[in-house]
Amino acid sequence: MTELPPYWLRDNCPCAECRDPRSGQKLFQINELPDDLAVAASEETDGRLEVLWSDGHRSRYPLEWLAEESEGDGRTEQGKRLWAAADFARGIPEAEWAAYLTDPAEQAAVLAAVRRSGFAVLRGVPTVERQVLRVAESFGYVRVTNYGELFDVRVEPDPNNLAFTSVAITPHTDNPYRDPLPTLQLLHCLENSATGGDSGLVDGFRAAAVLREESPEDFAVLTGTPVPFVFRDRRTELRADRPLIDVDALGRIREVRFNNRSIGTLRGSRERLDAFYAAYRRFAAITLRPELQLTFRLAPGDCLVFDNTRLLHARTAFQQDGHRHLQGCYADLDSLSSTLAVLHRRAAALDDLAALFAGEGAGEYLGEEVTMAEHMLQAAAAAEAAGAPEHLVAAALLHDVGHFFDKRGQGSLHGRDLMRGQDNRHSDTGADWLARWFGPEVTEPVRLHVAAKRYLCAVEPDYRARLSEASEYTLRVQGGPMDEREAADFARLPGAEDAVAVRRWDEQAKVAGAPTPDFGHYRPLLAALMR
Repeated sequence: MTELPPYWLRDNCPCAECRDPRSGQKLFQINELPDDLAVAASEETDGRLEVLWSDGHRSRYPLEWLAEESEGDGRTEQGKRLWAAADFARGIPEAEWAAYLTDPAEQAAVLAAVRRSGFAVLRGVPTVERQVLRVAESFGYVRVTNYGELFDVRVEPDPNNLAFTSVAITPHTDNPYRDPLPTLQLLHCLENSATGGDSGLVDGFRAAAVLREESPEDFAVLTGTPVPFVFRDRRTELRADRPLIDVDALGRIREVRFNNRSIGTLRGSRERLDAFYAAYRRFAAITLRPELQLTFRLAPGDCLVFDNTRLLHARTAFQQDGHRHLQGCYADLDSLSSTLAVLHRRAAALDDLAALFAGEGAGEYLGEEVTMAEHMLQAAAAAEAAGAPEHLVAAALLHDVGHFFDKRGQGSLHGRDLMRGQDNRHSDTGADWLARWFGPEVTEPVRLHVAAKRYLCAVEPDYRARLSEASEYTLRVQGGPMDEREAADFARLPGAEDAVAVRRWDEQAKVAGAPTPDFGHYRPLLAALMR
């Protein structure tokens, strides 16, 4: 591993001296590192690379992290599913709105489909006006344009855009005359009783990849020619000069802007214009190939969410023998990607917690007749039965996770230290570990639950008399009952009342064989509280 470039390695040092532990942001400038920086010594141990630097600094890197491959930002063709219509013969990516709202896994699946395939449809979205804004706000922010925060797609008496007529609209991307352009579009069907008016999608990245394969010269022309896209009406004038197909520095397709209605007048030499129009016509013909066109009909309550930097959308003509009314809005991929990443991060954290309950949690609980997991699940069940708010149910469930770690957050059953007469300060360790995902409403009752036992033993003598033998032993190790001043100081702490409630459930949760829900029962509650 030490063949890695030293400045790269040091620039990525994860220690608290180099990065803020809360935000992860770097605390130094790259030019502040020594000009002669070098690795003085290194050692691989316990799944980590430990490096001593020539300036005396020490860094520790997880070997698994060092071996990771770069995934990029997810915006190029790399990692996308480039598709043709037949790929959705079994159905398009879809979900019920109610399930999407209540199940983080369902929401993650929908957002992942938009990222990977470019679109998804939510079914059963209430057919009330402005509901499309609620859909956008479920994962990000509405992008306001000259059309407003939302727009109505229906026949208008004085349209400023062909979308507001009943004529057919060929495959295109929206707003190519903006820079940056809205990267997501949402269309919510309120009514669709007219004959015709079916929706269509074409994977622009797939069409561009076909062009690159069939005619590399034309592909090069379209990626290298800035095209003027223009929009004008009585109140607006917009222009952006961008290529029809945009690629990143590595040549990977990153964006498609394709809208024949909005291309302005391209200027240049005869040779340049001939080359452009030959390539433009070839690309346009590819987008119209039947095998690339996915056609479906939006029903009332359907909301289509799609990537406007990638997918070309279309509409067949419709008769005015009924009504067709969609409401649309724009949003951005970065907010969708952010929400998806957070959902994945939360799911991974919940998986880690579930693994603790199933693994280390199956071990003994400090001399009691229940396991660690049984104890915590019983505490959560007691909180739930008492009608406690969700943050206290979570605190009761997680109050003893600190027994699984040492003060550095390294795994092992460090609760055994407590039974050997050494205070492992598991309440602080657990609260600090949980603070990566939960706010103080959850972590502070965890942090204070040991202090709450000492407090209760000071102010309620009969409470101490009810302690189990093991709990009486750990009380003495943890400092014994508080004195009068300590108890008064504790009672004034902001989280003291919640910590006392968690402590009472803690003492109840030591009944061998008591039935409880499993950890999975609490996943939705924990997911809703995670930040």
